[in-house]
Amino acid sequence: MATITIGDAALKAFGRLACKHSPARSGAPHRTHARVLRDSIEAGTFEEVFWTAPAKGETDRLLHAARKTLDAARRLRRDARSGERTLTAVERGIAKLTGSAVRVFEEILTLARLNQGRVYPSYDYLAEATGLGRATVGRALAILEAIGFLVRQRRFNRVKSEGPGPRYVQTSNAYRPLLPGSVRSYLPRWMRPAPLPDDAVQHHVDHAVQTAAMLDTLSCRELAQITVDGQLGKILAKLGEAIDRTEREAQNGSKRLTDSINMGNNQTRFT
Repeated sequence: MATITIGDAALKAFGRLACKHSPARSGAPHRTHARVLRDSIEAGTFEEVFWTAPAKGETDRLLHAARKTLDAARRLRRDARSGERTLTAVERGIAKLTGSAVRVFEEILTLARLNQGRVYPSYDYLAEATGLGRATVGRALAILEAIGFLVRQRRFNRVKSEGPGPRYVQTSNAYRPLLPGSVRSYLPRWMRPAPLPDDAVQHHVDHAVQTAAMLDTLSCRELAQITVDGQLGKILAKLGEAIDRTEREAQNGSKRLTDSINMGNNQTRFT
């Protein structure tokens, strides 16, 4: 069991506020006739909690893990063709991993190492850097995301232009490379995390429960203030304050309605 880190708490705060406030973008043309893809978030408003600088040697370990997983994918495809056994849902996902996907992952890891985790290449850049077709890059990213090697977030920018209202334009995705738990059993023993002692596991479980309980007691404004720093934290705090105010007004309104009903019942009883 993993404990809740500051980064996890920040992502939780960001997701909690964004889900309450921002409707999903469907991909339909905006009222200003700009197309914004579903689940896109405005660039510059979330990257502080999304990106993280890789530790020393981390990108090399992730690339090695992806290559070992590719070997496992080839074995799984061979087993599926031979009919020796039926693959599980997780194994079918891993079996889709290709050499092209690992090559794209390698380029993303290189960018993460060079740019302190800030990875936002376009499809055209990845195609040129890897020598693959743009469609192949798109399929590779989908495979990597499905297995769990990548988290990607669509982004859009506001564009100033003449005429009423803001206009939006889609921009490159933000990426964050990860080591998915589903592939760890296919890695060499020396690459797997060392098992924790039982008392350490219990301590982490207790800490996670206590942290989650503490976060649930906070208002949206308090949650944003303690988990996100900088300008993004200030923006989320203001957003959280507005959400808290709306919730209080809704609760007070329902309470007043209940009180009026009770008062009416009491007056009827004494009449």
